[in-house]
Amino acid sequence: FGFCAHSQTQFGGIHTSIYGNNMADYTQFLADEAASLAFAQQLANMLKPSLTVYLAGDLGAGKTTLTRGLLRAWGFEGTVKSPTYTIVESYELEGFKVEHFDLYRFQSPEEWLDAGLDELFDEHTIAFIELPQMATGFVPEADLTIALSVQDAGRLCTITPHTELAQKMLAPCL
Repeated sequence: FGFCAHSQTQFGGIHTSIYGNNMADYTQFLADEAASLAFAQQLANMLKPSLTVYLAGDLGAGKTTLTRGLLRAWGFEGTVKSPTYTIVESYELEGFKVEHFDLYRFQSPEEWLDAGLDELFDEHTIAFIELPQMATGFVPEADLTIALSVQDAGRLCTITPHTELAQKMLAPCL
């Protein structure tokens, strides 16, 4: 296991594909929750404030588990809950904050503004957004997408950077 092991075509189980925009897709199989938490630890070392991350995956795919792993890696020791019912869960960390959104309950995109969620973003925030399509036109564009899917007894995690900011953060893996 090694998220940042160097190789031309494969990174310790992470396969890359280069698109026309020179952004690479990173894919890692996570065999169990322990592997997901170890992966989150490695990823946490790369992610920095002012980042917007879309979390994609079906119910039970592991989005909250990954978020919990990231928060633990950043030193948060409290309870980490899914924001499905609250829409957003906020976490104050040393030097930055994390906002974890789940827009499942939105009936219209305008609810993003009605709830004042745009006010939760600044240069000291890392935002994780589940179901961003529920607020199309209002939710910030993603710097990267982390997609999780159930595969066998584990999860397949694919990270897609969309901006130069995200590509630079993931540069140690190139």
